[in-house]
Amino acid sequence: MTTTPDVAISSPGLVPVSGERWPSGSLPQARVSPWPTKIFRGASAVASDIVAAGGTAVALKVDISDEAQVQQMILDAVAEFGALHGAFNNAGIAAAGDYAFGTPLTDIEATDFRAMIEVNTTGLFLCLKHELRVMRQAGTSIVNTASAAGLIGMPQGAPYVASKHAAVGLTKAAALEAAPRDVRVNSICPGYTETPHAPRQRHHHGQTTASGFHSPRQTRPTRGDRGDRGMVAVPPASSFMTGSNIAIDGGLTAGGSTIGAG
Repeated sequence: MTTTPDVAISSPGLVPVSGERWPSGSLPQARVSPWPTKIFRGASAVASDIVAAGGTAVALKVDISDEAQVQQMILDAVAEFGALHGAFNNAGIAAAGDYAFGTPLTDIEATDFRAMIEVNTTGLFLCLKHELRVMRQAGTSIVNTASAAGLIGMPQGAPYVASKHAAVGLTKAAALEAAPRDVRVNSICPGYTETPHAPRQRHHHGQTTASGFHSPRQTRPTRGDRGDRGMVAVPPASSFMTGSNIAIDGGLTAGGSTIGAG
């Protein structure tokens, strides 16, 4: 499996921001191939904007399922900026191989399940491991992107649901270990978010279905609706927040959701 997450590291925040990405073969090739390049160009553009505004920034392309690359990313950040004060772990996938939302558990291949876990769970673990090794300054913060699927169960989405429940658990475990040195670890748990590469539809047994989970607001939020909520737990004003998993889902996990085709 080849994965190509992207990371933008900026100063003074020194926050690695890892972008969403797809493993090879997770979607039809025409849809897979452009995304790593487009995402990295986006990270590069953000870095260029920061530099143009008088700041310091670096854009990197890293496979977070590869420990050596993750470790080097963190070491490069520290070498460039002197320290790592915060991290936003946002890389993840929602489809792998023949699996996408709408696939019954009994039809999911073990290789596809492992591919999902390798990126969404092992990749997050590796980022946390190497970030926490260098984050020694009190008041530093890590924010992980989990999912509403990490707080509730959802049918026909077992690999993704399992990987995001793991992200919630990793957030809590890491928060407890880091708390004595005043390093905070939290996660955001967004509901379904409309993006250009969201796996809204798939063909299953000859039928086209749109899979997803809908909030009581009956709308599908866009990335703009999520805004900068990923950074809500970073500032000093959130100094007493750690081990929290913050739902940003329009009421989905409150119990008012509709799950299934839509």
